[in-house]
Amino acid sequence: MTTAPGSATPITPERLAQFDEESIAVLARRLDEDDYPTPFEGLSDWHLLRALAIHRPELTAPFVHLVDQEPFDED
Repeated sequence: MTTAPGSATPITPERLAQFDEESIAVLARRLDEDDYPTPFEGLSDWHLLRALAIHRPELTAPFVHLVDQEPFDED
């Protein structure tokens, strides 16, 4: 399964179930390269990776560094 950057496809359990090792690697590569036409496309991929990290952690373990889950202080 491949997903276009910034895809407007909703994140559903069915969509998450379609991911495999190859498709998660493609998603992670896009996020790592951070070469998106708009910030919203990158954010869409980040939300998708985050959902995968929650629901399919076995696939995202090598890419968890791309999901910034640590709280930060804006001060």
